[in-house]
This record gives sequence, C-alpha cells and structure tokens, in this order.
Amino acid sequence: MKLKTALQRTSLLVLCFLFFGLHLYAHTINYALEKAPAGNVFWYYLKLGYMHILPEGFDHILFVTGLCLLSDKVSTILWQATAFTVAHSITLALSMKNLIVAPSAVVEPIIALSILFVALENMMIEKLSPWRILIVFMFGLIHGMGFASALNEIGLPPNKFFLSIFSFNVGVELGQMTVIFAVFGLIILPFHKMKNFKKRVVFPLSIAIASIALYWTVQRVFFV
Repeated sequence: MKLKTALQRTSLLVLCFLFFGLHLYAHTINYALEKAPAGNVFWYYLKLGYMHILPEGFDHILFVTGLCLLSDKVSTILWQATAFTVAHSITLALSMKNLIVAPSAVVEPIIALSILFVALENMMIEKLSPWRILIVFMFGLIHGMGFASALNEIGLPPNKFFLSIFSFNVGVELGQMTVIFAVFGLIILPFHKMKNFKKRVVFPLSIAIASIALYWTVQRVFFV
C-alpha cells in the first residue's frame, strides 16, 4: 500500500508539473534545412534522435536499462517502452510548439530522479504491476521535455516541423530498442535462470544505476 501511495503521489506530481509548465521559449529555426528535400530532413533528424540515445544519452540508457531488469519477457519491456515513447512524443511536440515548456534546470533533476525511482523500485518489488506502465508514461512526459531542450539547440525547419519531430522520435525509438535488445541479449537471456538472479544481477545493477542517478540529482540541483 505504501508503494502504491508513493506511485500515486508521483503521478500527481508529474501531472501538476506539466499543467503548470512555464512558457519560456519557442523553438529555434534551422535555416540550413529550410529548403532541403524531405528525405534529407528525415535522415538528419532520425540520426540526431538515435545519437541522442546512443552514444550521447547515458541518462536515457540507464533509464531504459532499469526498465528491463524486472522481467525476462521482451513483450513486457516493449509495453513499457511504448508507453515511454508515446509520452515523450507528446511533450516533445508540445514543447517545440511552445505550448508546454519548462526550464532544463527543473527538467533535468526530475529525469535523474526518474532513473533513481526505477532503480529503487527494481529492488523493492518482486514483479511488475500495472502502475509501472503509468509511472513510465508520466516520466516519459518529463523526458520528452528533456529531448525538446536538446532539439531546440539544433532547431527545426519551419516548413517541415512535423516531419522533423516524427523522424527525431523514430531515431529515439530505434536507440531505445537497441538498448533494450542489448540488455536482453547480454544480461537477461543468459542469466535470468540463474539461482538468485535478482540478488546477484538485478540488485548490483540497480544499486549502480541508483548511485549514478542520485549523483546526477545532486549535481543538477546544486551545481548546474
């Protein structure tokens, strides 16, 4: 019951944060691609989205890795990944349209906390519950704002806004799928039948992820 209450409060906090998001800036314009062919724009932002996960998005890699550790079923992880993708796609588009935007000084610590939350949950519960999907969706909304902050540095061509957003999201999704299948291929499938798998694999990995996320949280709150 305590965990369920904590999850409910987390969901409410994220929703309130999104509702009261500050309208601070509009997206910048990428004039270099304004007259480029649609195919060039698609591949440019697809590669940008992929690279934002691999190799540049270490925080997102840890978040996705944390999602993989409580199940040995790819379908279960893909459901979580889908919820995450839908959520970050929504806030990425809304943020780039300047409809719901928050400062990176607020978004980045929450992203670090989301990684910490998932890692701690991996050690506290035995199996996934429906609440996990909702929490992943809520955190995906926050991660989408983080993607928007990074994408805003590059800018979007004004006449190809939706194509750019779509291809960037496809790149992010491909990056996430790469991480998921790497974790399953290197960790879950070879070792999930090991005796005390959770104690010998899930706990050490989750502790490492939680430690890094806690460091990031402190760093992003007090030193950035």
